[in-house]
Amino acid sequence: MNKQTDMRVKIGSLIMQNPVTVASGTFGYGPEYADLVDLDRLGAITVKGISAEPHTGNSMPRTFETFAGMLNAIGLPGPGAQKFIKKYLPFFEDYRVPLIVNIWGKTVEDYSRVAEIFNDQSRINALEVNVSCPNVKEGGALYGTDVNLFRSVVDAVRAKTKKPLIIKLAPNVADIKLFALAAEECGADAVSIMNSYPAMAINIETRKPQLANRTGGLSGPAIKPIAIKLVWEAAKAVKIPIIGMGGISSPEDALEFIIAGASAVAVGTANFSDPSTAVRVIEGMEKWMAAKGIGSIADLKGTVKA
Repeated sequence: MNKQTDMRVKIGSLIMQNPVTVASGTFGYGPEYADLVDLDRLGAITVKGISAEPHTGNSMPRTFETFAGMLNAIGLPGPGAQKFIKKYLPFFEDYRVPLIVNIWGKTVEDYSRVAEIFNDQSRINALEVNVSCPNVKEGGALYGTDVNLFRSVVDAVRAKTKKPLIIKLAPNVADIKLFALAAEECGADAVSIMNSYPAMAINIETRKPQLANRTGGLSGPAIKPIAIKLVWEAAKAVKIPIIGMGGISSPEDALEFIIAGASAVAVGTANFSDPSTAVRVIEGMEKWMAAKGIGSIADLKGTVKA
């Protein structure tokens, strides 16, 4: 870390040495990138979504490259909480980088259960809650787009864990401030903005969707302006930290999120094409801040003139 800049970010009891993590679902469970990236250089590692039980995910094809991003409908495959603890968690004992585990469920009880399982694991430093999941008991209504269902999940998870709680907000809502405020009122320590945007692509020869799931989530550079707007709006409404994400592939992208009001950022889709992106973003942010004489990342946060 550059001696002239203080890049540290605090989210509850989680202290990041710099404001850059990786987005859930783009970095595996950590070991996959260990030979490509200095993991301890990151502010935190966020692993792909884990439910209480193993899950197989969606059928192939599950990804499709678009002009300025990527569509995916992976379907949250995962080993389940207990297998993650046994197979992957020991790997992190050799690293000091904070670990954020993304969790999800099909019912409120599912969310509660996985949060409770992870609560006793000291090597897990925070939980990120994916609320862009359908409630199977409520006819498929998305937790992330119904504020009452949203509150029920955050309340349930908060009751089962003392770990810092980060709620990953859905972008396709009428007013992001309502959901950010609900998360804050229910005891969340931070929100992450944004999840991938619901989208679709069609093969004109077969006239069939490019994804087996028909629709998926759009990520990458195409969604960055949307994410910046949502971070800016939410930052005006809440006091808890915001982790901004969506299309970050350069230091300038990350700095834009911080200026909009984010306390930290996550590099996502860019990890697939260049695994070194997150470290390059960190180094570029440090150099830019030093050149500008900005002593702390906190001094840059929310300084947009709008």
